[in-house]
Amino acid sequence: MLTVGDKLPAFNLQAVVGLEPGKQFTSVTHESHPGKWRVLFFWPMDFTFVCPTEIAEFGRQEREFSMREAQVLGISTDTHFVHLAWRNQHPDLKDLSFPMLADTKRELSSLLGVLHREEGVPLRATFIVDPEGVIRWVSVNDLSVGRNVPEVLRVLDALQTDELCPCNWQKGEKTLEVA
Repeated sequence: MLTVGDKLPAFNLQAVVGLEPGKQFTSVTHESHPGKWRVLFFWPMDFTFVCPTEIAEFGRQEREFSMREAQVLGISTDTHFVHLAWRNQHPDLKDLSFPMLADTKRELSSLLGVLHREEGVPLRATFIVDPEGVIRWVSVNDLSVGRNVPEVLRVLDALQTDELCPCNWQKGEKTLEVA
């Protein structure tokens, strides 16, 4: 699995970006959001139970990510057509403001090393990538356990200070000074 300090691999994936006919899809690449932090989060598959709780929470927190100059990118190995169908069907996903990327060929999931060995679907992996394309944080959960979106925001805040942040540090608190 790629980890902290590694470069985000090149990718070009189809994504669902809205529900308006004719404007539902676009391509998203590793270069699509220049100058921004990126938060990539993977889920195992659409039309499941834990996944929409996480996706909806990232949607509810999207404004917080945006205020931090961070672009959220949600990714699974389902097609962009399946993503669109799920968004149309699930009330918590209709108004998402971030792209849902379709890693249908499992290229990005494979390059990042987040495919479950037996199931062949992505683990619940989250990557924070800095504006230079360097992975700065990785978290991976078992298929059955949803992630903590406020923790992703907390870590993003800490990384953006470019300072030493102690355990349980929260935005606005003092950072550590080297003696």
